Amino acid sequence: MYVLELGGQDDPFARREAASAASDVAPLAPGLATARGVTDRVRHLAYTHRACELVGTGDPDIESARTLLSAAAIDREGTVAVRAVDVRASTGIDTQRAERALGGVLTDCGFAVDLDAPDHTLYAYFSDPDGDAETDDAGEPRCALGWLAVDSLRDFGGRQPTDRPFFQPGSMAPLEARALVNIAGARPDATVVDPMCGTGGLLLEAGLVGADIVGGDAQEKMVRGTRENLGYVLDGPGHPDPSEYPDPGGWDRFRADAARLPLADDAADAVVFDAPYGRQSRIEGDLAPLVAGALEESRRIAPRCVLVADRDWSHLAREAGWTVADRFERRVHRSLVRHVHVLT
Repeated sequence: MYVLELGGQDDPFARREAASAASDVAPLAPGLATARGVTDRVRHLAYTHRACELVGTGDPDIESARTLLSAAAIDREGTVAVRAVDVRASTGIDTQRAERALGGVLTDCGFAVDLDAPDHTLYAYFSDPDGDAETDDAGEPRCALGWLAVDSLRDFGGRQPTDRPFFQPGSMAPLEARALVNIAGARPDATVVDPMCGTGGLLLEAGLVGADIVGGDAQEKMVRGTRENLGYVLDGPGHPDPSEYPDPGGWDRFRADAARLPLADDAADAVVFDAPYGRQSRIEGDLAPLVAGALEESRRIAPRCVLVADRDWSHLAREAGWTVADRFERRVHRSLVRHVHVLT
C-alpha cells in the first residue's frame, strides 16, 4: 500500500489523475490518498507530488507518529532522513520537532542519518480537515508515515506558454494540461488526438509523457503554430530534459473542422480538447453545434475523451453516446471556471 501526497486544493481531481498511474486510489485525508500499487508514471503526474510505501496511519500528533514508527518492522539498510509535512498547514504541527522525534526512533534502531543524500527518506504527513478551510472532502484527521518510492518531476514552471515559438493569450498552463492528458490516458504506446489544438499545449504534454499525438484545428495559423511548438519542445531545444522523460512518440497535425476529422474509425486511444469559451471565442453564433459535432467525431475515433469547456456540456456528451464518468469545475479566475468532462 502507498500514500500519495496530492497537490492543489481539488483532491477529487488530483485523485482522478493519480488513478492514471496508480491502482485503487482512495481518499485518506485532505491532501492525501492511498493506492494499492503505483507505476513509474507517478513521476509525470501534475497533482501528485510523491508516492511513499505506507508504514501506517494514526492520529495527527507527534507522539502517535513516534509510537507508530517504533512498532513498525523496518526492513531497510543504509542511511535515512525524515521529512515531516504539515499538509496545507492544517495541523500547526512543529515539523522540525516531528523530524527529530522520528529520527531518534530510527537512530535507536541503528540507522545513520544523512540529510543530504540518504538511501531512504521517511515522510511523515500530518493532516486535519478542521484546519483546512478549502478542503472539499473532509476525511479524518490523520498522520501517515511512508518511505519515499517515487517523486514526481516538478518542472512545469520552467516551460511557460510564452516561452514557445508560437503563443496566443489564453493558452493553458502546462501543469493543468499535463493533468488533463494523464486523465485522458496519455502514455507510451497510446495515441492521443486533440481536434481543437490551438497552440498545441495539450499535445505537448501528451507527447512529453511518450504518447503518439495528432492535432487538428480549423485555423491554418493554429496548425502552423502547433507544428512550430511541437518541433521546438519535442524534437528541439525546448525539451525540458530528455533524460527525465520517455522518448517522445510520433506527432502529426492537420487542418480540419473538428466535426469532420480526417481520421479512421477507432484511430486513437483518447481524445482531449479545450472547446471555445463563449465571449472569448472568435467563433460567431451558438457553440453547441460545434461541440456536439466534435463529441460525435471523438466517439467515432476513440473510446475515451476529456472535454474542457467554460460550461457544462454533459447533455451534448450523452447525446453523442458518451457516459459522463466524472465532471470537475476548475476555477481559473473570477470570470472563468473550466468544466472538465471525463467521458467513456
